[in-house]
Amino acid sequence: MNKNEKHFGLRVDGEILAKFRYVCSYVGRSANSQIIQLMLKFIADYEKEHGEIEVPREKE
Repeated sequence: MNKNEKHFGLRVDGEILAKFRYVCSYVGRSANSQIIQLMLKFIADYEKEHGEIEVPREKE
């Protein structure tokens, strides 16, 4: 894990998670990788409509 990676816990219904993992496996991705792709698409769609999101840099 690099310095910029963060752990993100998620509570989800077991049936939803099982189905999600099934579909992820079908497309050859881990659930984690698929969630990241969904997040990136969600962010890109938002920024396309509202402009780039400015994220403050963390102090080292």
